[in-house]
Amino acid sequence: MRWAMALMLILFAGLQWQLWDEYRKLRSLRDQLAEQSTRSEQLAERNRALAAEVEDLRAGLAAIEERARLEFGLIKEGETFYQVVEEPVQ
Repeated sequence: MRWAMALMLILFAGLQWQLWDEYRKLRSLRDQLAEQSTRSEQLAERNRALAAEVEDLRAGLAAIEERARLEFGLIKEGETFYQVVEEPVQ
């Protein structure tokens, strides 16, 4: 009877170990899923912003002009360009 009880206790402990190990794996997978969902939403937002920018560039010259001014420092013909240089603080 003692051997049967000891065997049952060992089997129970083994099953408990498997159960909690699987539970730990499940939590890990849920955490990974949450991280991937967050990352996916961030990328979807970025894609929406890029699509809106592409559509804006296709639709009119104002966006192209603005981009040329900001990125390349271009000015229109007849405009005067002023550059303000600040002296370094010592």
